[in-house]
Amino acid sequence: MRKYKVFLFFWVSFVFMMQSNSLTAAGEKTPHNVSKNRPSVGLVLSGGGARGAAHIGVLKVLEEMRIPIDYIAGTSMGSIVGGLYASGMTVEEIEKTINSIDWADAFKDDPPRKDRSFRRKKDDDLFLVKAKPGFSEGKVKLPSGFIQGQKIDLIFKSLTLPVVSIDDFDNLTIPYRAVATDIVTGEAVVIRSGDLAKAMRASMSVPAVFSPVEIDGKLLVDGGVSNNLPMDVARKMGADVLIVVDISSPLLKREEINSALGVTSQLTGILTRRNTEAQLRTLSESDILIIPDLGDITTASFDRSAEAIPMGVKAAWEKKAALSRLSLRKETYAEYLATLKRTKKGPSIIEFVKLYNQSRISDDVIKSYLKVNVGKPLDVEALEADIGRLYGLELFENIRYDIVEEEGKTGLAIYAKEKSWGPNYLQFGITLANNFEGNNTFNAGVSYTRTAMNSLNAEWRSILQVGEEPSFSTEFYQPVGRDTRYFFSTGLSFERKTFNIYDNEEHIAEYRVSRYGLEVAAGREFGTWGEARVGIRSATGDADIQVGDPSFPDIDFDIGEVYARLSLDELDNPDFPRSGMSGSLEWITSIEGLGADVSFDQVLWRLIGAKSWGRHTIIGGLRFNTTLDSDAPIQSMFRAGGFLNLSGYNPDELTGQHYGLLELIYYRRMGDFNLMPTYLGFSLETGNVWEEKDDIAFDDTISAGSVFVGVDTVLAPLYLGYGLAEGGTKSAYFYLGRVF
Repeated sequence: MRKYKVFLFFWVSFVFMMQSNSLTAAGEKTPHNVSKNRPSVGLVLSGGGARGAAHIGVLKVLEEMRIPIDYIAGTSMGSIVGGLYASGMTVEEIEKTINSIDWADAFKDDPPRKDRSFRRKKDDDLFLVKAKPGFSEGKVKLPSGFIQGQKIDLIFKSLTLPVVSIDDFDNLTIPYRAVATDIVTGEAVVIRSGDLAKAMRASMSVPAVFSPVEIDGKLLVDGGVSNNLPMDVARKMGADVLIVVDISSPLLKREEINSALGVTSQLTGILTRRNTEAQLRTLSESDILIIPDLGDITTASFDRSAEAIPMGVKAAWEKKAALSRLSLRKETYAEYLATLKRTKKGPSIIEFVKLYNQSRISDDVIKSYLKVNVGKPLDVEALEADIGRLYGLELFENIRYDIVEEEGKTGLAIYAKEKSWGPNYLQFGITLANNFEGNNTFNAGVSYTRTAMNSLNAEWRSILQVGEEPSFSTEFYQPVGRDTRYFFSTGLSFERKTFNIYDNEEHIAEYRVSRYGLEVAAGREFGTWGEARVGIRSATGDADIQVGDPSFPDIDFDIGEVYARLSLDELDNPDFPRSGMSGSLEWITSIEGLGADVSFDQVLWRLIGAKSWGRHTIIGGLRFNTTLDSDAPIQSMFRAGGFLNLSGYNPDELTGQHYGLLELIYYRRMGDFNLMPTYLGFSLETGNVWEEKDDIAFDDTISAGSVFVGVDTVLAPLYLGYGLAEGGTKSAYFYLGRVF
């Protein structure tokens, strides 16, 4: 019996040791082949956002002084630099990588507009703001962070692909630990195995800014909250001597705490600083502390990260005397380098693809976006482009990939997770225009969109607008086919608009036009750049005189028409575009047999293009709308006038059967304020409306222009402008809403 108990004791102990978890509360000693002739060296890299680029400078000096690194423990930005170095990347490669990343773009979830589906691009034609909170069971739902990390996840994954098959971080070139925080308990969590890219991402997930990362059932956020300078972790890995690099931000001075943002920043700083100082109190005489003087470089100054690198170099050289104790002779250092397992692995041959689909969309729809060549090396750039287009459907919280091994074969695993706050979304919007001469409009609206109504991503959207021009519309949109390129839609609408009638710049009447309509359409999307559709519209309405001579007639009308439209949209930004083109060509035929009062045909053509260099942008635009026989009723005529539409005239002051406009717009971005970019610009315009086709001529156009200031606010683009047309017609504008 005694022998049985002894055997059982050793067996349980063995099983317990073998089942070590990838997450630990404090880390454990790491077996490592360190020469007995020297102390083992642990490198500790603190968090600090953009200031963390100084770690690269320190690494440069350590290599130049031939100082071996046996263990690395890092938090947040320190975990990124440390993780890349531990994976086998050279200091030069890390420096090039950090400097080449467009951090401003990496910290945005919004896909580049070129990757958004064409339907989502058409959302920009509305006045709605971009933010789309979820809505279900009568409650508004928000994401767990402003940034879901889609782009940064792909960046980290591509950088760590050479070591993607290494699960135990002890088997990296240098044993490594990343420190994160369990957002449920507030405790520090040491990540010692798993996906290196995911570990770095978890360690840098600033609460509320980035969404938490789930690893082994724990929700993890930035390690700076609990252990920003993980000296204890490096010691428990086995380090005898620590080289500690602290790039954390100092606390704000009293005079700097002058806003709610300042208070929030100080509270975060206090949490980080307290645990940092607690670690610093454990410094021994043999440990070396390096604190780069980073001046006014803040945690968010990623555009200045290159400046921090030489500051790290300077700080490390200032500790030359202390560091020299750890320096090895050339021969010994060469032997140390020879023991390091630097992984240089080419692209993996993909033998199978697995999809882990956590959404309501069918596997076939998702796979139609992924053009992976099985049997060939993985093309990372092409894969990321495919994922970008899939993410552009705006259905997914994140889409990530991994290289996996199953039964001796190498495969690609795709993980698609739908938005946790979906699939129902709200959007709000506002438009406001005033020409400071009594002509103003104000409208506010809300939309409700239900996505993923079936496996092909059917969608139902309703929009309610109140204000000067109330309206309501509801539409059902159904994609068809495995690749969902074809579609049909049907919708109902109501709108009420005010039309002003002018005679030689004198306002003589105001009509209130109400319209109720039904539309059915079908079409096809062409990638993300365009769409072709045909449809039938039927509507009825009336136009009642509101202001002016009572003898002006009230009008009742019926509309029945067929249309065909080809649309293009490759603008990079719908509000202040800097590149790309957008346009449409539409044919409308009104048919009495469909209930129309009058039969007529119209052609509408619009094209704009943007080109930029530096801070400067030029936009060229052309619009030409024509009624072929000049016989359209008043409710179907074309109107001109208003800001950037023959500036100087009142909105919709000019009315006719034909309309043409040629314009050139220039603006320059002022300053580098990313929250609300500001632009200063002007426009040159020429065009007119005509009653008869024979009247259309360049010598019968009106020259106009404007100067303006534009601000890309969180609500909508805002313009303050002044317009002048030939003959002295002029007007000032205050406009909140889209104009391009």
